[in-house]
Amino acid sequence: MKFGTKAIHAGVEPDPSTGAIMTPIYQTSTYAQPSPGDHKGYEYSRSHNPTRDALQKSLAALENGNYGLCFSSGLGAIDAIIKLLKPGDEVIATNDLYGGTYRLFTKIYSKYDIKFHFTSMRDVQDIEDKVTENTKIIWVETPTNPMMNIIDIKKVGEIAHKHNILLGVDNTFATPYLQNPIDLGADIVMHSVTKYLGGHSDVVMGALVVKDKQLNEDLAFIQNSSGAIPGPQDCFLVLRGIKTLHLRMQRHCENGRKIAEFLKDHPKIENVYWPGFETHPNHEVAKAQMNDFGGMISFSLKGDNKADAFKILENFKVFALAESLGGVESLANHPATMTHASVPKEEREKIGLVDSLIRLSVGVEDAEDLINDLQFALS
Repeated sequence: MKFGTKAIHAGVEPDPSTGAIMTPIYQTSTYAQPSPGDHKGYEYSRSHNPTRDALQKSLAALENGNYGLCFSSGLGAIDAIIKLLKPGDEVIATNDLYGGTYRLFTKIYSKYDIKFHFTSMRDVQDIEDKVTENTKIIWVETPTNPMMNIIDIKKVGEIAHKHNILLGVDNTFATPYLQNPIDLGADIVMHSVTKYLGGHSDVVMGALVVKDKQLNEDLAFIQNSSGAIPGPQDCFLVLRGIKTLHLRMQRHCENGRKIAEFLKDHPKIENVYWPGFETHPNHEVAKAQMNDFGGMISFSLKGDNKADAFKILENFKVFALAESLGGVESLANHPATMTHASVPKEEREKIGLVDSLIRLSVGVEDAEDLINDLQFALS
């Protein structure tokens, strides 16, 4: 089944009681049982809910996995992964990653004697050098947030499996339309469903997709025990959003390319970070493991003046200055003071996240209007 057909149909069946095409919103906390322990697969909605089940099946199909698990947020999903570990275990993570993930690792779980090693993964040898007998997870973002670095999932997977280490991949920026990490060797795929999968900036949710039955059972136990689950209304909204994922991503990619080309030639801009450029580090890897290059772009200003970046961000008319990404509307963000403020300045600067860096989530508006907005703000 092709991707567009899967996006519309996978995991979703007409309601058996009414024939309704759209999955009903099962807005219930509990389910009647004719006899204790005798039920229809549903006891309590923290554990299982029919609307959530349909979404989990859809996500598993889109990522070519066997099992999907939904959480109340992307960080809730990552939190469940780290709860697989015990004190003394170690994680190797890319040094350019979402600030909330960095905060979770360094401020929460480091207190429980779980060690995190951050390294550039553009060269996979950097990972091999940090593997110890205590390494249990390698955590990858690709493209990374916000520097758009590309990491070779297949090569990282080979290292992980050689040492019997789990490989987790945050696939939020690429979406399953552009990239399928499980096909490349990942054990766990994570999505901030809030972003492209929901697609309309009206839901906060996270998800995990796996192939291994035991790993799914372990994560499902954590999901149920910790209770960080989404409600059925949000699951319904994401099921609706997924039906147009392939169409939206096509437009995000088309607009992203036009915006990147415009920014590349602008006299006030120092660097543009977009994996579609042939000069982008690991561009050939991106070509091999992605179907296109997406709508996420970051750029820095000549002179690296924070005040100039603020002035640009304050003068957008179409781009909205806001956290998050992946909605149909275009958003602009200042990582150093917004999404990555929890990362120490010295750590940000090591990866090139300077004070003038601006991250764009290019939406599905008319590209000409977006370019005109950029021209106005940059002037």
